[in-house]
Amino acid sequence: MPELPADRLLRRGEPHYEQARLDAVWNARKPDRHPDVIVLAHDEQDVVAAVRLARDEGLAIGIRSGGHSWVGNGVRDGGMLLDLSRLQDISVDAEARTAAVQPAVKGPALLEQLAPHGLFFPTGHAPTVGIGGFILGGGYGWDSRRLGPACHSIRAIDVVLADGTLVHATDDTHPDLLWAARGSGPGFFGVVTRFHLDLHDLPRRILRTVHSYPLDLRDEVLAWAYDTLELLSPAVEFSAKVGFTPGLDRRTVSVTATAFCEDDPDILAPLEHAPFRHRALREVVAQETTMAELYDYADRMTPPDMRWALDGIWTDGPVEKILDAARPLLDSVPDTTSHVLWMLWGGLPERADSCWSSQAKLYLSPNAGWTDPAEDLAHEEWAHGTLAGLQHLSKGLQFSDNNLADRFDHGLSPANAVRLEEIRAAYDPDGLFRSYMTPQESTTAYAVAGHARTH
Repeated sequence: MPELPADRLLRRGEPHYEQARLDAVWNARKPDRHPDVIVLAHDEQDVVAAVRLARDEGLAIGIRSGGHSWVGNGVRDGGMLLDLSRLQDISVDAEARTAAVQPAVKGPALLEQLAPHGLFFPTGHAPTVGIGGFILGGGYGWDSRRLGPACHSIRAIDVVLADGTLVHATDDTHPDLLWAARGSGPGFFGVVTRFHLDLHDLPRRILRTVHSYPLDLRDEVLAWAYDTLELLSPAVEFSAKVGFTPGLDRRTVSVTATAFCEDDPDILAPLEHAPFRHRALREVVAQETTMAELYDYADRMTPPDMRWALDGIWTDGPVEKILDAARPLLDSVPDTTSHVLWMLWGGLPERADSCWSSQAKLYLSPNAGWTDPAEDLAHEEWAHGTLAGLQHLSKGLQFSDNNLADRFDHGLSPANAVRLEEIRAAYDPDGLFRSYMTPQESTTAYAVAGHARTH
């Protein structure tokens, strides 16, 4: 049986434990949860040893890949935090158009290795997002409107199961495992040590248009964007945003369109025909850009060293009805880096080989960013509480925002949720792996407790 080197096993109270706990979460707002044990895995054998140790000691396992979970999903009270952040190997088979990628690999590193081969993958939008949690949760990434969610490009996985065995799972050998890996998010019941991915053609050109408008045009811009989606090629990623805009000293309503295209100079032309086009405060029109620049734009939307709370719903239907319900949320965007994303993914069809299922035309997502811990509760209540006013319009949530604990919703269709639990019972009958967070573990619950202590 493999054993863990002493410097990779940290028990609560030992030197370096607390720093490892804090480092496991990208958000400057660290969860008030303390695992009994933290394992800093360096390779697959460490993962096997960690899982077997957890079984022997009765420790429930939480998993950290890139650490970008807004709520620190892997950091739970008691049990084991299995930190995979050192697993960053990438192997590309250009002829087969596949890549084998470990869970802590981040988008820029992967695309850098793919580009010389003319290949591409729909990585997470922020450069700090690890592939593990992103892809297990579905993975809406760059060019996903055309390529689909990243989870649909999983060909196979290497996964350590609850009994401590490492298996190579394919649709032929372990179809239930692959089905669950494609979209169950924090509910997946194993430790994926390597994703085997199907790759796509590298876009010949990337063009970007951005218009920022005064806030008094907000509802008109959002409604126009909602209706305009059908005029745009699937190669165009399209969204709007209300609130903070990097580089401007005022809050705005903005539209952004990014085309991953060949040689179509008019692919973004519909944005120039907006009836309010002449009122733009700032504009970028069909400007050629790079993935490095796109990552930089995304990074500036969610600056590091800040406290963050996110939520979101999938929804569709008459846009006037959505705007009416969303008005309290949109009217109260905090005057910080906070913003509401109006992301028009369009709604992609479900697949029988994937449990990923909750989606609709629009993903509406409040993003609260602040720096003062004394403001935690106020921002939590804006991100989660105000969004609750749209619950009657919700078609579900996106697991990448990990908001199940803070506002009831579903990330899977009812049928897929039932099937997932049946498969979990077969592969992890003793519940070794943590599943979705409960309301008692939510960041809002901790903010309420903190507020009570100081008032």
